[in-house]
Amino acid sequence: VQLQASGGGLVQAGASLTLSCAASGRTSSSRIVGWFRQAPGKERGFVAAIRWSDGNQRYADSVKGRFTISRDNAKPTVFLQMNSLKPEDTAVYYCASSNNPFAGSVSKLYDYWGQGTQVTVSS
Repeated sequence: VQLQASGGGLVQAGASLTLSCAASGRTSSSRIVGWFRQAPGKERGFVAAIRWSDGNQRYADSVKGRFTISRDNAKPTVFLQMNSLKPEDTAVYYCASSNNPFAGSVSKLYDYWGQGTQVTVSS
């Protein structure tokens, strides 16, 4: 499975951005796609995940109510709609795929990773 993340950019606090993660290759082996982020000097952390089969979603507490993950099975692409962005959301955002539909927030259970897209939120 190959993943192509896009949509990052520089925005002001309170603005919105939508990230996309386009999957290709052996997509039939992908059961769940997650978004993770890594800020400078910090470990990579979980943001959100969605299962292809039933659209089941999971979010980190820090983004609940502000971020929405969705998927388009036909493309197949996963989106991360980010609203009310804060400076602390600044990070490189990565999408990842797992053949384990219960991978959830556990990064080590994800097999394939995209290249990352930079999101910078200015105050």
